[in-house]
Amino acid sequence: MNRLVTLLALSFFTLISSCAQKSSKSDYVVTIKTSYGDMIAILYDETPKHKANFVKLAKEHYFDSLLFHRVIAGFMIQGGDPNSKKAKPGEPLGMGGPGYTVDAEFNPKFFHEKGALSAARLGDGQNPTKASSGSQFYIVQGTIIPESNMEELKIDQMKLNMAFRQFMQNPATRPVIDSLNQVYMTGDMEAYKKKLFALVPRIEKETNTKIMRDVSPEKIKAYTTNGGAPHLDGDYTVFGKIIKGLEVIDKIAAVQKDGGDRPVEDIRMFVTVEELSKKKITKLYGYVYPEEKK
Repeated sequence: MNRLVTLLALSFFTLISSCAQKSSKSDYVVTIKTSYGDMIAILYDETPKHKANFVKLAKEHYFDSLLFHRVIAGFMIQGGDPNSKKAKPGEPLGMGGPGYTVDAEFNPKFFHEKGALSAARLGDGQNPTKASSGSQFYIVQGTIIPESNMEELKIDQMKLNMAFRQFMQNPATRPVIDSLNQVYMTGDMEAYKKKLFALVPRIEKETNTKIMRDVSPEKIKAYTTNGGAPHLDGDYTVFGKIIKGLEVIDKIAAVQKDGGDRPVEDIRMFVTVEELSKKKITKLYGYVYPEEKK
């Protein structure tokens, strides 16, 4: 068994190396064909394990005929469960995979803007390392975030929750907590959030916790113009991006679903990868690589 695991690890390492060693002047282009149109994506070199794994599966035709089995309008479309290939109508899906996971590769450069190609995974309780599913992925549709709500993006919600619990344990904060609870009881959640967020500097100081995070101008522009799902940032690996066919996401997200968010009519995918020069990718799809930007 140990020998088999070692051989699989070496095989995967070799695949990652081959992806990394390809010409810096070329890249892989992913085509996801559906009955609603084609989506074209690129995969990030900075997430090498996810990139190598996705390329491997696509070359093996692993994704062909699999369903987009979970679709939520204003959020995302998800597929890649091998059990979906022969699934009966209404059959619950979402637990299948190739028998392995991929280590999380979080990178602050990549975020859940519309069109983000990201890895699905089990929840934190079962998966504390946030390892990605070996095959299931989702493509973000999201919603446009009003500029008035951008301050919310700068707050690390998980750290705020933890620090707030610590903050409440200090008897000296009781009047502040009571005042906050009074607003909460009115049911005005916007007023409650505004009051809570106003407390962040004090909570940071008294708990010695950094809650505010830097948000790049690029991220602010993307979320306020094209939209996305910022609450997922830092919790799921973003390993690629749709560079053509964003309208296909909207079409799929709008279909009729059952109670489990599975489309009533099956939507199958067929995925291929092709290596092209970066210049040709830019010419065909308008995507400009960071190193090419002036």
